[in-house]
Amino acid sequence: MMALPFYQKHHQHYDRAYRHKELESTLSQYQKEEKRKSAVYSHGSTAYAHGSAAYRHGSAAAYGHESAAYSHGSAAYGHESAAYSHGSAAYDHESAAHSRRSAAYSLGSESLSRMSAAYDHESAAHSRRSAADSLGSESLSKRSAAYSLGSESLSKSSAAYSLGSEAYSHGLKDSNIMIEDRSYKLSPKAKRAKQSLFSEEKENKAIDYVVPMFTGRQVYVSGITDTEEERIKESAAYVARRNLFATGEGISATRVATSSSMEEQHEKKSRKVAIRESAERLALKKTLEETEEFHRKLNEDKLLHAPEFVIKPRSHTVWEKQNVKLHCTLTGWPEPRLTWYKNNVPINVHTHPGKYIIESRYGMHSLEINKCDFEDTAQYRASAMNVKGELSAYASLVVKRYKGEFDESYFHAGTVTMPLSFGVSPHGYASKFEIHFVDKFEVSFGREGETMSLGCTVIIHPDIKRFHPEIQWYRNGVLITPSKWVQMHWSGERATLTLAHANKEDEGLYTLRVIMGDYYEQYSAYVFVQDADAEMPGAPASPLDVECLDANKDYVIVSWKQPAVDGGSPILGYFIDKCEVGTTHWSQCNETPVKFARFPVTGLIEGRSYIFRVRAVNKAGISIPSRVSEPVAALDPADRARLRSHPSAPWTGQIIVTEEEPAEGVVPGPPSDLHVIEATKNYVVLSWKPPGERGHEGVMYFVEKCIAGTENWQRVNTEIPVKSPRFAVFDLAEGKSYRFRVRCCNSAGVGEPSEATEATVVGDKLDIPKVPGRIIPTRNTDTSVVVTWTESKDAKELVGYYIEASIAGSGHWEPSNNNPVKGTRFICHGLLTGENYIFRVRAVNAAGLSEYSQESEAIEVKAAIAAPSPPYDITVLESVHDSMVLGWKQPQIIGGAEITGYYVNYREVIDGVPGKWNEANIKPISERAYRIHNLKENMVYQFQVAAANLAGVGTPSPPTRSFKCEEWTIAVPGPPHDLLYTEVRKDSLVLLWKPPVYIGRNPVTGYYVDVKETEATDEHWRSVNEKPIANKFLKVSGLKEGVSYLFRVRATNQAGVGKPSDTTDPVIAETRPGTKEVEVDVDDNGVISLNFECDQMSSDSKFVWSKNYEPIEDESRLAFDTKGGKSKAAFKDLGEDDLGIYSCAVTDTDGVSSSYTIDEEEMKRLLALSHERKFPTVPLKSELAAELLEKGQVRFWLQAEKLSGNAKVNFVFNDKEIVNGEKYKMKVDHNTGLVEMIMDKLEDSDEGTYTFQLQDGKATNQSSLVLIGDVFKKLQDEADFQRQEWFRKQGPHFVEYLGWEVTADCNVLLKCKVANIKKETHIVWYKDGREIMVDEEHDFKDGVCTLLISEFSKKDAGIYEVILKDDRGKDKSKLKLVEAAFADLMNEVCRKIAVSATELKIQSTAEGIRLFSFVNYYLEDLRVSWLHNDAKIKYTDRVKTGVTGEQIWLQINEPTPHDKGKYIMELFDGKTTHTRMLDLSGQAFDEAFTEFQRLKQAAIAERNRARILGGLPDVVTIQEGKALNLTCNVWGDPVPEVTWLKNEKPLTADAHCILKYESGKSASFTMTGVNTIDSGRYSILVKNKYGTETSDFTVSVFIPEGEDEVSQPEPSKGDKKRV
Repeated sequence: MMALPFYQKHHQHYDRAYRHKELESTLSQYQKEEKRKSAVYSHGSTAYAHGSAAYRHGSAAAYGHESAAYSHGSAAYGHESAAYSHGSAAYDHESAAHSRRSAAYSLGSESLSRMSAAYDHESAAHSRRSAADSLGSESLSKRSAAYSLGSESLSKSSAAYSLGSEAYSHGLKDSNIMIEDRSYKLSPKAKRAKQSLFSEEKENKAIDYVVPMFTGRQVYVSGITDTEEERIKESAAYVARRNLFATGEGISATRVATSSSMEEQHEKKSRKVAIRESAERLALKKTLEETEEFHRKLNEDKLLHAPEFVIKPRSHTVWEKQNVKLHCTLTGWPEPRLTWYKNNVPINVHTHPGKYIIESRYGMHSLEINKCDFEDTAQYRASAMNVKGELSAYASLVVKRYKGEFDESYFHAGTVTMPLSFGVSPHGYASKFEIHFVDKFEVSFGREGETMSLGCTVIIHPDIKRFHPEIQWYRNGVLITPSKWVQMHWSGERATLTLAHANKEDEGLYTLRVIMGDYYEQYSAYVFVQDADAEMPGAPASPLDVECLDANKDYVIVSWKQPAVDGGSPILGYFIDKCEVGTTHWSQCNETPVKFARFPVTGLIEGRSYIFRVRAVNKAGISIPSRVSEPVAALDPADRARLRSHPSAPWTGQIIVTEEEPAEGVVPGPPSDLHVIEATKNYVVLSWKPPGERGHEGVMYFVEKCIAGTENWQRVNTEIPVKSPRFAVFDLAEGKSYRFRVRCCNSAGVGEPSEATEATVVGDKLDIPKVPGRIIPTRNTDTSVVVTWTESKDAKELVGYYIEASIAGSGHWEPSNNNPVKGTRFICHGLLTGENYIFRVRAVNAAGLSEYSQESEAIEVKAAIAAPSPPYDITVLESVHDSMVLGWKQPQIIGGAEITGYYVNYREVIDGVPGKWNEANIKPISERAYRIHNLKENMVYQFQVAAANLAGVGTPSPPTRSFKCEEWTIAVPGPPHDLLYTEVRKDSLVLLWKPPVYIGRNPVTGYYVDVKETEATDEHWRSVNEKPIANKFLKVSGLKEGVSYLFRVRATNQAGVGKPSDTTDPVIAETRPGTKEVEVDVDDNGVISLNFECDQMSSDSKFVWSKNYEPIEDESRLAFDTKGGKSKAAFKDLGEDDLGIYSCAVTDTDGVSSSYTIDEEEMKRLLALSHERKFPTVPLKSELAAELLEKGQVRFWLQAEKLSGNAKVNFVFNDKEIVNGEKYKMKVDHNTGLVEMIMDKLEDSDEGTYTFQLQDGKATNQSSLVLIGDVFKKLQDEADFQRQEWFRKQGPHFVEYLGWEVTADCNVLLKCKVANIKKETHIVWYKDGREIMVDEEHDFKDGVCTLLISEFSKKDAGIYEVILKDDRGKDKSKLKLVEAAFADLMNEVCRKIAVSATELKIQSTAEGIRLFSFVNYYLEDLRVSWLHNDAKIKYTDRVKTGVTGEQIWLQINEPTPHDKGKYIMELFDGKTTHTRMLDLSGQAFDEAFTEFQRLKQAAIAERNRARILGGLPDVVTIQEGKALNLTCNVWGDPVPEVTWLKNEKPLTADAHCILKYESGKSASFTMTGVNTIDSGRYSILVKNKYGTETSDFTVSVFIPEGEDEVSQPEPSKGDKKRV
């Protein structure tokens, strides 16, 4: 059984080779019957499944002796067969043996697999040309293809393409799949046909692979997978196509006879199969129905599928500055996520704003690249991924540049990076480019997991803007390409390489190569990567360099390198983990650790990709995993090779199909060339070649084993046969011998076994390498040693060597490399200068690590000595008729030792031909200038110079240009020489030079120093000094940090300025880390010295002191002392002769130097400090002082800057020493320098002078305090008071004495703050000696006692006292509130009242308008005044002011318009005037005046209305027969009318009821002889124009039992009612 590709394994409706079980069972019986019969296959058009015969939306296909296909309702019957690209297929009606098959082509199919073919079954003459008609199109398609199997010739232009078809129209996809599935099983399996290739002319040129074709007797046309419509992952798709060819499924074609004889023969065969075809038609119909029903029942969840590219991105070639857009169309469910890559690096639009535009919409994806440049030339990858898998499609972009002459206007000035390949060569601009590396990366040390960055600034001269360099990085000589682990950047000036996540695989020698045309320069440095910390202590380091070897269909061999660090215990073995690409699930491949550094991993799924990692294990634990391997696909090597050579190439060749009668299923023969390719104690790997006889099917294998000497064969893989011709056999007994053989199998059965292998002993065939020998260390630099060794003898498959280093005697070994190195030489870096190291080496291969070599001899780490490099910049400083003076620069490499001298050679040059070299000097010269004598006048000479040190004489410099020996007669001086810069800092440096040898006609009077930036042109030279300087040195300031500079010097005399010197080497203004300066120091003996320290010294380095940059020859004024890395220059007697600049330089270093200037001011400061150190005093922070303590004690104290433990203090009073005792308590704190003396009480006898005398070693000091007269008396009084205060505070006492404050309510609050209170403490208040009774006891909350006085006034003046007392004592506090104190309090009260005043408001009354304001409390002491329009108001009867309660008012009676204006109320509190203002005008006045008028009228009405003044009772009880007389007074203006009522009805006067109204003031009611009917409710009503009023009373008449009496009721108010 074949392995399922990943996209078929989970989705049955995509499984074309493995159909649903129901469908498979339906066809299985038919296949067995037809297996012996032949079938004709033809590959004319490769009808793709999605374009195969299908019914859409209920379309039907009729099967019969005559078949028809309907598309858009049209039917075509022809005597000649024709194929229609838009879904119609007509079969020849007059063919002798009707095809019995019809194919209905869907309207939406995409050109029916690009080519539709018409096949004629029997007729040799029919169907010479087949026409492809596109339904609805105006013309025939561009090309049509007619293939007739066996016909005399093939039509060259018969490929028919449908130009208007639309793929997958309205759900056609599912039906296509169903029909396609049926096509695979229509014919029995045929045997493999002979493969052949037909090529015709150039347009049909043969390609690199052949599609195998098979013959048969079927007449049905179907197809295999086509890469144009839905391309799967290339590896998986190729496997699927190959499997289909191997099994013979899915391919069928009509057969065409090639001759008349063949035609007759085939006609007879067709009649014989008529019955078979009828049965086949019925079985097919049933199968179609069952399959359709099955797909209707499919679960929707199973529709999920991996990404597929419908349209892949297309490669492009464009010109520079053009835009390009890559498109692709993608399907898949869930919707895949698409990522674009450039050379396998994800494209980030945010880091390149405006450069890339990525769009995704409805499955269509695009990547737009704006303004393409040459750097955009790359391979671009579109990677799609969802939960079901990952798929990638590739496209290449080539950006072309114009060659030859170019139009400058085409480019944007200043923005174009013109490569060296652009038409004009850089040689047209410069004969040679000078490439310099500055700020270079050094040997670097990192740790796994960290980010490391290597960088180097590149200076190229000359700088041509149109030509930019090519930057390349190499690791161990291999070019590095950008990846997710490595990023590169070129800023135009600096090249950087970043290791995003360093691993030991990244360790090695890194080289930066800068290429300019034909020139290039490179710089290299080693990078070391240490192991990351283990997750478990003692666990080994992680393995490295995990690789996949010999990958095949279902297995791969994983190899790795053993780590250098085992964690302190031997490594027991390794675990191998695998992970399928696109997932994050890791699974362990081996149950027990393997020690061999290779392991075969089996059980892979064909077509899938995997990554691997390895972990080491020892007894302490398991290491962290290694870096993962590169992905590897489980494919046959031949398939992988085809995919790499033609990853997605369409088939464009032609095929010749050779008939070969099919046979019954062929049992494959035995494999050949079976042998053991690897044997270890854990496994044995077998390899063989597939059998020659295997039929048309693919074969699989069973592996068998037996113990040598027996024939007891056992099958190793009993359940599942293997697909690959490789197999790893596990579970073998170590030390035993085994033989192996292999059997092939297919559906026809299991074949014969192969020849058995020779007996193989189970065990490691690869031995652990032997120990390396002769470990020899040699010096290299201050921090590195070169280690060499002899290689391991008879070592096989050697991976490399690990080197370890140890400080001699420590016993602690550290790895020098974590990635095995090949060769027998290695430079161990990172060593400590001056330490003695020993080394050892061990070899490593796949079998393991060798034993350690013998330890090397100890070697001290210091720089090696080598001969110096050649001097350079040789120039002539002076020339006379028979001699010349040469000058040159010191070699850049001095070889680790001081240069002892120089040797000069010269030679004559006659007519351009140089002669023999002659020695100018026999003894070495120490100066870098030399006069060569005995030269010939007017002869031309060349010179060369060689430097020498302890290692010998170095290589001579190249010959100089030719110089003529002649007398110089110029007036100006020659060039200065031997320029040297020192004391380089971030903003300055010191330049030194030597005077010119040739001074001209007059002596040199001064020098000019010129400077320019290194990259600047010669026009940018500028002079540092405006006036010439006499010194031969100059400190150049004002430099820019990080900028590279060049310097030169010109000498001048009276004749003018001479020729400039040669320029210095480029120097960058920077202060290097660890830079130290010369420091001045004055020791305890007053000795002044200059000190300099250097931590970069080698064993041969020396300190060189100079004054004014000249060697110090007179050592009578200075004494030098050097110890280790420190040097001191001590002045013996600093004076004016010592003024100057003192500098110190350290030889054999990278320019370590510094200087210190001593001028007159500095000399005076140093001499003063020296005197102070020679005659020291104890410095004081504070002089002697006195202060009072809490109990009235007096403390005398002073504080010194510092006191040693031996310091002594003498205490003196009036020239007599006093000692510690009852009266004096003395104390000295040496840590703080505090000296104190405490006296409990000052008495009169203590008046005098107190002195503290200090002595600390040689240093002394004293301080005195004079306490005499008033000063002493004042201090004594204060001490007595403080003492009393302390005693007072032992009981309840006042912390804050009695005081007052005025509250916001204008009340006076007396308060004090107390302390040391307890529950029994009482507080008593007094005023003027009388106790004030307080309602509640004070709770002393917050320690505050208060007494509140409300409405404070003059009567509250007096003396207030409060007393605290308990059993511990008492305390009192007084407050005098009299005279001025009382006045101040009253002013504050008045101020509070004034502040509380509200804003003025308006109130209208019947009398006029009132202005008023409220205060919290009014006090007569608050003076109130009113202003009208800023003038004080004179009070009259009409305008008056007053206070009512808390209201202050101004009444304006009978207001007039003259009363309008601004009113101000002034409140004076005795100190300040507070105002409130109101504007009584406009609307405010009008509204107030209107309201006044209304109230006035209401008052008049109220005053004059009719009213009853009284006299009537409420109830009158009277005896029957008595007389009733009631009188009341009334009033009103005008005189009111009077009406009497009874029971609310008017009462009329008569003889019985007499009503009188006299003078408009008195109304009477008289009733004579009342009786019971007179009982009722009576009312009197008075009325005038201003109103009415009633008064009710009740009369009750009763019949008495006794004597009649006349009742005289008492007067009463009665019940009055107003109307």
